[in-house]
Parts: sequence; structure tokens; C-alpha cells
Amino acid sequence: MRTPRGDDESRPPMRPDPPARRRFLAAAGRALLGSLLVRAAPAVTTSESNAGVTLFLCGDVMTGRGIDQVLPHPGNPRLYEPYVRSALGYVELAEAATGPIQRPVDFSYPWGDALPELDRRRPAARIVNLETAVTTSESEWRGKGIHYRMHPANAPCLSAARIDCCSLANNHVLDWGVAGLKETLAVLHQAGIQTAGAGRNLAEAAAPAVFDLPSGGRLLVFAFGAGSAGVSPAWAATVDRPGVNVLDDFSPRAVRNIGRQIAGVKRGGDMVVASIHWGDNWGYEVPREQIEFAHGLIDAAGVDVVHGHSSHHPKAIEVHRDKLILYGCGDFINDYEGIGGHESYRADLTLMYFPTLDSTTGRLRQLSLTPMRIRHFRANRASVGDVRWLEAMLNREGRRFGSRFGAAPDGALAATWS
Repeated sequence: MRTPRGDDESRPPMRPDPPARRRFLAAAGRALLGSLLVRAAPAVTTSESNAGVTLFLCGDVMTGRGIDQVLPHPGNPRLYEPYVRSALGYVELAEAATGPIQRPVDFSYPWGDALPELDRRRPAARIVNLETAVTTSESEWRGKGIHYRMHPANAPCLSAARIDCCSLANNHVLDWGVAGLKETLAVLHQAGIQTAGAGRNLAEAAAPAVFDLPSGGRLLVFAFGAGSAGVSPAWAATVDRPGVNVLDDFSPRAVRNIGRQIAGVKRGGDMVVASIHWGDNWGYEVPREQIEFAHGLIDAAGVDVVHGHSSHHPKAIEVHRDKLILYGCGDFINDYEGIGGHESYRADLTLMYFPTLDSTTGRLRQLSLTPMRIRHFRANRASVGDVRWLEAMLNREGRRFGSRFGAAPDGALAATWS
């Protein structure tokens, strides 16, 4: 079997912002988005105190394909990839690389050592980019090289980590067509998990997930998918068509449009996370347009945290005006084990991001990163050597942004910034 390359798909060109769509978002900003706040969940249990509000963020969580096959309820393994025709092939690749995986694993298995760390940290909200459809749909998106899906009966693997919000504005949520997207939304909502970035129409796709906080404020999570990360323009939600909240470009106009959306929902004491699927899978370079866009979201659109993902490995971190920017969180759970070709990036090393924000201003008070390593389709605590590798990489890439990291007594990496 020829070794596949994972998730490297062609990147379609971005499209201009259609005037009708722009007018719709502006008009719907207050009325429609405000009316969708019924999606807000009850107050999240948290350890919030005068120290602020701690969140859990991570990059791509891909529990489909090979991982779906080792969970209790594997779906149809059929694939339409050039070199792998069955999801079981990814299980075989992983086992060839690191040894047998006992099957079936329990629902908590993929999270491994992350679960006790989450219990210890007690974040106010747990936010991930779910990069798979959750569906039994057989309507694969024709012409797309890679399709991810997890059987709906395996959705308890997300509940096992008590995930609060799944960003769905990515290049895999429509892998199995509109039917797959609708089922994904229904399954997650039935499980009590909020979503952002995709919906049954544009108003739903653009609306934030909303969480009440004990401080009296709320956490708003908006999600956007960019063409640079393979999100097809054909997937864009419209007034009457399901799809993704597509980010057409990184222009000042786009910042203004997002600012209007946020202003239509945000109240005093609220904090805003912008979860963005953008950029290439591989490489440490952060394009100037991403930097300027992230700065614009903070300076002019009312965003407190920019949660960037799509890269298969962690990238640089910046603190801009005391607001956190994660340019690329890296994958957190995937079935890429045993796939060669980019070993120098150490994509098996992952991070749990725990920012603590001031509960009144949203400013970053503290940032702690817990290193993990993917092995046997499971998040495992990273070794001392692996932690040092991540520390050196983050310091090298963060130098241009004034961010530095050092080992903390608990084995995490603690951030300082200028």
C-alpha cells in the first residue's frame, strides 16, 4: 500500500465577498444572531475566581476514519482516497508503526492522559475544532480527495472529554454532503455540545456558541473557515442553504464585517473567541495577512482570543495588546500515525492550551501549555525530551512576536510575553 499523505488537499482560490451576502450579514447582525441566543447553555461549572477565567483550547480533533474503526461502533470503512480504500488501512498503518491497538477501545480512550489534566485544570469551557463529520451518510463530496466521518453512535467519545463547543468551520464538515452536515449538527446538539461555524443556513453558521459564566458575563465563540485551509467556496452557507461560515479574505472589510456581527451580540462583560481554520497543513511561516487580520480582530472587532488551526503541528504564539493569538494549534487527535513525509515537524507532539483571561477585560493573565504525544491513537503525556523539543520550537518561532516559554514545576510550559 502506498503511504498516504494525510490531509493535504488542494486549496481553492478565495472569492470576493458577494454584495448580497454582505448585506445579509449586516442586516441580520442584531436581529437574527440575537434571536439565536437560545443556543446558550446554562452556566458552565468552573473554578473561576479572582484569578480569571481559564479556557481549554486545542487544534484539530479528528475522531473519524481509523479512530472510528477502533471505537465501539465503527461505521462503514469505505473510502474514496487514491491509495487507501478502507479506513481500516489507517489502523494497519498505526499498528505497523507502534504496535497493536486493542479493539474496541472505550469512548474515553482517544483522550488518554488529557482527561486527568482537564480534571485538574477545570476550565470554564472546552473548545475544539472537530475536523470530521459525524454521520452515516454515503453521499461523499465528489472530487474531494479525503473524506472523514465518525459514526454517530461514537459521539460519546466527545462527551467523555466533556467538550462544550465544536468549531465546525473547516474543510471536512461537509465531506459527506449536506445530509452529513445536518446529521452532524443534530448529533452534537443532542449530546449537549454547542457548535459554531456551520449551520442549516447562514444565520446559524454565523451565530456564536454562547456560554454563561459565573462572573455574570458570557463567552461567545464565533468560527470561520478560510479558503487557504481548503474550505471550498461551494461550501459557503447562504440565506437558504446549509454550509460553513466562509471567510472570503483577510481584508479590513472582513474585519469590519466580523466586528458588526460581534457587536450585534456582545454585551458588557462578554469575552469573544474567534476560531479560524486557516493556512497550510505544514510549515512554520505565518503570513503577513494573517498577522494583520488577527491584530485587526483584536483592535477593531472586539475579539479577545484568536484560536487558529489547520496546521498539523503547533506554530508561533503571539500576545497582542494583552490578547492571545494562536496562529496554529496543531492537531490534537488524528489517525495519521505511521504516515511518513514530514517527520521534522514532529506532528505527533501536541499541546493543550490553557489561557486564563481577566473576567472583566478579556486580557490574558496567564498561558499554560500541557504537551502531549499521539501514540496508539491516544493522547499521552509527553516525555521530558519531547517537552524540551516543543519548548525550543515555540521559543524559536515566537521570537519575532516577543513570546517565550519555559518549563513549569507541573511539567507544563508557561508563557511570558512582551
